[in-house]
Amino acid sequence: MDSNGQSASIRLPLLLDLAWGFGLAALLCLATGWLTSPPVLFYGLSAILYLIVCGFVVRAWPSGRDFGWANRATLLRGSLVIVLVALAPFAGHLSDGLWLYGWMALLALILDGVDGKVARATGSQSDFGARFDMELDALFILGLSIAVLALGKAGPWVLALGLMRYAFIAASHFQTWLNAPLPDSFRRKTVCVWQIVTLLVAVLPPVNTLFAAATLATALALLVWSFFLDIRWLYQRRHPHDVQ
Repeated sequence: MDSNGQSASIRLPLLLDLAWGFGLAALLCLATGWLTSPPVLFYGLSAILYLIVCGFVVRAWPSGRDFGWANRATLLRGSLVIVLVALAPFAGHLSDGLWLYGWMALLALILDGVDGKVARATGSQSDFGARFDMELDALFILGLSIAVLALGKAGPWVLALGLMRYAFIAASHFQTWLNAPLPDSFRRKTVCVWQIVTLLVAVLPPVNTLFAAATLATALALLVWSFFLDIRWLYQRRHPHDVQ
């Protein structure tokens, strides 16, 4: 095992890893483009989202290190998540394609735990990997929220499930104490999974508006409660000079 905690790893320049991720996203776009009309809007949105993810990775990744198998697993899931988010605004026109969308979303949820297992198996856990995984979860939830809204299964309030994380990030630019690291939390992970599951179920054709709205309302209530606990924990441990 080397100094970066990697073992038996293929060392590639970061841009090569991002290139194969783009290739995978492109193949997924071509395979699902028939669901949208015109598909050029879907292709363009997918490309923009992938470039945004690349910008995050390039900015946050320390130079001279191998990307590693765990982050490659996250990037693989990220390619699928990007396609799902790009398809979300067109969900109202997918008709029978909603089943395919639902299966793809389920696969993305299943893959969510793969990168963590790979990181533990290779001893390559990192703050970057945890943040990369978390931000993809946030993007995935936002995409599913948009899909639910496009299907008319819930009102605009459902977007709060996807936007709350980004509102927290925005607030942290003004209140620096919000940037302090939070301890690992089973509660936080459980609420995240519940968000994804309720949104995924709401997308499926047999699920009616009443059931979807009720379960999503519970997910939103749990999310608000979880954010409240985290913000209170951070506030109680703030330093006076952090309050602006």
